[in-house]
Amino acid sequence: MDHVLVVDDETEIRSSLEEILREEGYGVATAATAAEAVVLLEDAPYDMVLLDIWLPDRDGLDVLADLRRLPIETRPEVVIISGHGTIETAVKATKLGAYDFLEKPLSLERTLIVLKNAVEARRLRTENQEFKRQFSVGSVLTGESVPVKALRQQIKLMAPTNGRVLIYGESGTGKELIARAIHAESLRRDRVFVELNCAAIPEAHIEAELFGFRHVAVGQGFSPGSAPLEQRGTLERADGGTLLLDEVGDMSLKTQAKMLSALDEQLFTPVGGTQALRVDVRLIATTNKDLEEEIAKGNFREDLFYRLNVVPFFVPPLRERKQDIPLLVKEFLADFGRQYGRARMEISEEALEALGGYHWPGNVRELKNVIERVLILNPRVLRIERKHIPPGAPKAKARAGEEFSTLQQARDAYEREYIQKKIEEARNNISHAAELLGLERSHLYRKMKALGIAVRE
Repeated sequence: MDHVLVVDDETEIRSSLEEILREEGYGVATAATAAEAVVLLEDAPYDMVLLDIWLPDRDGLDVLADLRRLPIETRPEVVIISGHGTIETAVKATKLGAYDFLEKPLSLERTLIVLKNAVEARRLRTENQEFKRQFSVGSVLTGESVPVKALRQQIKLMAPTNGRVLIYGESGTGKELIARAIHAESLRRDRVFVELNCAAIPEAHIEAELFGFRHVAVGQGFSPGSAPLEQRGTLERADGGTLLLDEVGDMSLKTQAKMLSALDEQLFTPVGGTQALRVDVRLIATTNKDLEEEIAKGNFREDLFYRLNVVPFFVPPLRERKQDIPLLVKEFLADFGRQYGRARMEISEEALEALGGYHWPGNVRELKNVIERVLILNPRVLRIERKHIPPGAPKAKARAGEEFSTLQQARDAYEREYIQKKIEEARNNISHAAELLGLERSHLYRKMKALGIAVRE
């Protein structure tokens, strides 16, 4: 639950906002003075503060200045509200770090939309700080193979530039993590990192997600309001930072044309809007497709390809960097060991050899899932042996000429691989994976349990 602090000396405003925001699912506290607000902020963190400028004991802009000095982990987003607003006041509030400025009488729709966007902005800001800690080049690229060393060096060389990046790689190789590492090493590392998964959003909605939308509500007063309704798109939210277009090869040709125009000028118009917006965004795109082949098929615009492909990155599949498997496994064991309360997890050489003999069609993501599955299915084990490795792990050897001992074992192995592939395509959304497989959700769950596939959503 997101928590909001309403600071206003008018009792009616405080009670109205508290009632409405609670109905919307927010945790709400109120204060009539700056002093009361300070006490509440010292007792507990808030995601958002609705702050009146005219307070009986202190100027709201002075309170805003103090709030902006709080540590970034506990700093709320602040929206200034005032019945005596001027352009000069709004500009001053923005310069002091306010997220937005609302004039009284407040519009319900406008207030709720600004609140939603402000909470999202705070989430992105705090996530960005976490990314900086977690997604350094060293922490993302585990391994000492030649391909990984080359990729690590390429990131350090190209990340500080503003060049657009196109990351190629199979599903599960870690393209998104590479994108985050590039952002963490870039000149924009203190700004937001925003991601749009082009494959997961229906074509009818992707333009609104990318460019946002505007339209005007009918009515006056607090419910409903007369202010323009809006949704900020990913381009607008990424202003000043980095935008990741994940699996850009799945973007429709219509959206590609609009994206091309936005890239050329860093200028776009929200869906239903009339005013163009200018942004400063570094673009990173990923794809598991051969875009030149998609161009030949008429599925991808050649001119957009050349705009995106300024700095190409190639993330190697796990089968081309198998010497990194032991390091990856030990890293996953340490992570999951802490998660499941089993410190100092170990793995035998025979188990590592079995993992090394598998061709890993799902790449690093599949390896990570296998390790977690082993820990879940063997809750008392502190050392993984060959017998603990799931039956599907050696199936690559069977393709190379070795045979399964039974027909059922072969059928289970290939069925497991196919289901895991569809779950990966659905980005671990089991309901969506069930649709891709043509199964009922409950049936898929039973299949997963029978085949030893970890259930995660």
